[in-house]
Amino acid sequence: MRILLVQPNQNQAIGLQHLSQVEPLGLEMIGGALQDQHEVALLDLRLQPDALADTLTDFRPHLVGISSTFTTDVYRALSIAEEIKEFHPHTFVFVGGHHPSLRPSDFRCPAIDAIVVGEGEATAREMIDCLATGCDLGSVPGLVLNRPEGQQSTGERPQIKNLDTLPYPARSLTRSYRQHYYLVLDNPIASLETARGCPYRCRFCSVWRFYRGRVRLKSSKRVVEELKTIEEPSVLFTDDNFLTDFSRAEEIARLIQKENIRKRYSIQARSDAIVRHPEIIAQWRKVGLEAVLIGFEKPDQKELDALNKHNSVENNERALEVCRANGIEPSPSFIVDPSYDHSDFATLRAYIRRLKLKHPAFTVLTPLPGTVLFDEMQGLLTTTNYELFDVVHAVLPTRLPLPEFYDELASLWREAYPRWGLRLSWIYFFLRDLFSQKSKPDYWKKVLTEGFRFGNARTYLKDWAYIQTAKGMAQKCVQI
Repeated sequence: MRILLVQPNQNQAIGLQHLSQVEPLGLEMIGGALQDQHEVALLDLRLQPDALADTLTDFRPHLVGISSTFTTDVYRALSIAEEIKEFHPHTFVFVGGHHPSLRPSDFRCPAIDAIVVGEGEATAREMIDCLATGCDLGSVPGLVLNRPEGQQSTGERPQIKNLDTLPYPARSLTRSYRQHYYLVLDNPIASLETARGCPYRCRFCSVWRFYRGRVRLKSSKRVVEELKTIEEPSVLFTDDNFLTDFSRAEEIARLIQKENIRKRYSIQARSDAIVRHPEIIAQWRKVGLEAVLIGFEKPDQKELDALNKHNSVENNERALEVCRANGIEPSPSFIVDPSYDHSDFATLRAYIRRLKLKHPAFTVLTPLPGTVLFDEMQGLLTTTNYELFDVVHAVLPTRLPLPEFYDELASLWREAYPRWGLRLSWIYFFLRDLFSQKSKPDYWKKVLTEGFRFGNARTYLKDWAYIQTAKGMAQKCVQI
């Protein structure tokens, strides 16, 4: 059978989504599980926003799978499903990812036939085999089926016990796109998953719920064997905490050195993990570690405890010292609470200045569907428009008037990334490309433009007017 996998386009509002555009690894993994028995194609609408109709005409898929991992993808996923059904009503359409798995009711729509809940490799394969043989999809665990009488769950599918048994992601499906994938100013970059799940229970995060509170690891040998197949000079490890297992992280670094694999690496890690084993950072620095993303979240311990982070401000600062001692300037992220007043913003600015942080990032506390925070605060939401659930716009009541809140938020970005610095970066990349003998993607224009936009309070307010029309994309999809 012919299966088309679709990555939705990004919205045009201000947001962290414009600071990175990494490969659609989830879809590549689904493709890897299917391509030995089926003809699979992948369409990344972020890079080919107008190509859906032509792809449907040329490829003529029997099934289309749409990724909707992020809450902000929901309306575009629904719109894509509508367009597919208008093109050919008999094409089977399914969606998957974090949001539909944790909130399948948002996809109760005639244009969508099924929601793949949780890990999709085995479920998608079994679902497609069932469709090919004409059996009842109700016998395939891990699905929510949209029936005329309502949604029907087929029951929970057991998680994959041994992640090493998974096929490699089908990166060949994105061959024509790969030079356009970037993480901030690092391009080209590939993504690699080495583990699934998180043992912690942060109130603002849905990862641990998606993976049912379990952590499973790929073996160090499997990780390095897959790494050897990647051509890009930079690699982002997508694990939520790459240092969950210290001995495994050590072994991966040892094997990288043994195999003489020369790349630049980016990881996400908890500060307490770095503090417990600072030698890990030193070891990884020797094999190419260049970027460490750490969720500092808050400058105050009481605020950090309220997020159920199970970490400390002291650990954050010690991890900063460890990274710097090894020649790495980490990228700490902070959560701005809608209840902040002017003094709270001043405290955060002073904290960043005191630590001399060069690459901080700021998100707004957002009750994303599937999180404990959403369960507790959904009655307080000021909007239910998912386009605004991008952790940049406030969807909870703010203590300050909204214009003042956004002015304070913008000031955090302006102080961390002054306009003169962004202009110098613009000149550097412009001259680099001007005198380069090779054609280079102009991803840096999007990143630096977003940097200017983050520092402009009016941009956040203007987005409200733009985004209010975006929900209309899903209105044709009348619920069953």
